[in-house]
Amino acid sequence: MEYKTSVKHNYDHYKGHRYDNLDHRKYGDKEADVCIIGVGAAGGVLLYELANAGLDVVGIEAGPFWDPQTDFASDELHAYSLNWQDTRLSTGNDPLKFGPNNSGRGVGGGTTHFTGVFYRFHESDFRVKSTDGVAEDWPISYQDLAPYYDKIENDIKVSGPKHFPWGAFNGPYPYPEREPISAMAQVFREGCENLGIRSSTTPLAILSAPFDGRPPCTNRGFCNEGCLPNAKFSTLIQHVPKAIDKGAEVITDSMVTRIMVDKSGKVSGVEFSHKGEYYQQKAKIVIVAAFAVETPRLLLNSACPQFPDGLANSSGLVGKYIMPHSGHDVYAKFDEEIRLYKGTPVMACTQDFYESDAKRGFVRGYTLNAHGNRPLAMAKVTALDAGYWGKDLREIMLNFNFYGMITLVGEVLPHIENKVILSDQKDEYGMPRPEIHFTYGENDNNLIEHGVEKANQILKARKGKPAFVAADTGHLLGGCRMGDDPEKSVVNSFCQSHDIPNLFICGASVFTTSGGANPTETILAIAARTGDYIADIARKGSVE
Repeated sequence: MEYKTSVKHNYDHYKGHRYDNLDHRKYGDKEADVCIIGVGAAGGVLLYELANAGLDVVGIEAGPFWDPQTDFASDELHAYSLNWQDTRLSTGNDPLKFGPNNSGRGVGGGTTHFTGVFYRFHESDFRVKSTDGVAEDWPISYQDLAPYYDKIENDIKVSGPKHFPWGAFNGPYPYPEREPISAMAQVFREGCENLGIRSSTTPLAILSAPFDGRPPCTNRGFCNEGCLPNAKFSTLIQHVPKAIDKGAEVITDSMVTRIMVDKSGKVSGVEFSHKGEYYQQKAKIVIVAAFAVETPRLLLNSACPQFPDGLANSSGLVGKYIMPHSGHDVYAKFDEEIRLYKGTPVMACTQDFYESDAKRGFVRGYTLNAHGNRPLAMAKVTALDAGYWGKDLREIMLNFNFYGMITLVGEVLPHIENKVILSDQKDEYGMPRPEIHFTYGENDNNLIEHGVEKANQILKARKGKPAFVAADTGHLLGGCRMGDDPEKSVVNSFCQSHDIPNLFICGASVFTTSGGANPTETILAIAARTGDYIADIARKGSVE
């Protein structure tokens, strides 16, 4: 049977216009001020900030321009259409899984299907080498990002507790916390209280009251499937429409295959493929904001006579130091019904084990999230990651409603052997497929062991019976780390390439360390800061 998608493919979007072909491109034969590759979390913010500053901006996105009311469905399998499902080769002692738990495909990127969890990094996250003697310090501090954390939280009206116990920012958030919390969140908080562990409701990029024509959340629980009512934030519904109103153009269903370089060694635009045809977009500045896998892949694939090892790669570090979060799911069975599918997935957390503690035998730390889940997702990890099959798997799933789950978000330290490289295999565009190598280090494994044990203690303290652990990861970061030293990093503190002044790299790939918390808010804050910097450059008329 022929598969017919419901997605309306309007490829070219700018103020007042949507076209089904690329014949009407706003900047087809013109040079734009800025071309952004990838209109996801970072790209969406940059698109808005730069258009709002009066620049001529074009965003090029590999996937479609979603319409939440017609393209999103409250259905687990349908939600896979939101993920980047292209083949990525994965190897190492701990090969990574790709798909639902990392990058998205389409305008909004991963923000269309993330849980909405919105944490700030702690001050120590930016000073790991100075405080713990491992990894590398960031070239920016928490204080450099604090105004942008404030801006993003207020722009999208983050809901959260009056007092958040950890880190430099303790609230209050722009909107009050979401309520009521889910049964899993309630069980989690009671378990923490019984052990003397502090817990909190979770700051969320999900509305607790009306805002900007969008309704408050009604606790449907389909955050990971694409929020159909638009109560959950995404750049698809927040930043991109406002950017288009300011004159930005968005070209969708178009894969950028190469960044062009002129004779002077500066980038001059991009080449992209759309429906088998190749086009060019000239631009004064190019920003790559295409996730921790596709960003280094594109930079390496854009090698040219001036840069034979790939763009921005004089340090040899493009693609190196990638970091997932360790994301183990710890399950327990209760005598009462928990019903993990009900309500917003994450509504309670603890960061009591976030900072280093010499007594634990490892450095850095983690967040524990009380986490919901859906039947297909649970069956998948129970079989593939926990190793239950046949009768045992059936028995677990028959008792789905009685299981609770806590998810670890553990800091993974950067190692140069963990990397993205180009493989010998080619994709439909003739580009080498990315090959991702990943192996946990000793510190990572010790942290995971501690986090799993603490999660089990919390579940047991609330009369749960520890059942099984599904080893998982999430939030892939790094690959184009920022730093002050061009020999030890790819971009400077404003995400500007050390090698090519009019090439910027922004998003998850520039993280120097991974922190121990969900990273989306930090990705957006970095993008807003980079947007300010580029707008200032443009006002001065130079990118030197």
